[in-house]
Amino acid sequence: MKAIVWSVFALLGVCWTALVAVGVQVTGWLLGMAGSGEATAVATSVGQWPVPAWAALWVDPAWLQAVQVLWVDLVQWLGQVAPSSESLMGWIAPLLWTGWGLGMLCLLALAMGLHWLAGRLNTPTALRGASANGHA
Repeated sequence: MKAIVWSVFALLGVCWTALVAVGVQVTGWLLGMAGSGEATAVATSVGQWPVPAWAALWVDPAWLQAVQVLWVDLVQWLGQVAPSSESLMGWIAPLLWTGWGLGMLCLLALAMGLHWLAGRLNTPTALRGASANGHA
């Protein structure tokens, strides 16, 4: 059982690390686009995409159009007010990695708790009673 706990911990740790690493790369790419002005043109073209027919079955098309307009406005605003991408990435990347560290600490605490619980559950009841009476 303990091997399963630590295997799941390792798998989730690798996935969490990959997610944060990709997030840092995508954030840098988006900030680079916003700084160069390319993001505004891309966002405008995305905002003009028609709502797919299959999506209309699941969500209200008016809501999707509102999200598209919000996306375009947000990217245009960021393109105007965002400082240089290097200075912004200078504090966003460490912030993301700090979040990664906190997430890993929570995951580690959970794995340690489950490891301890698995150890308590695997101890036979006869031995548990014998060690409590001093007969071991």
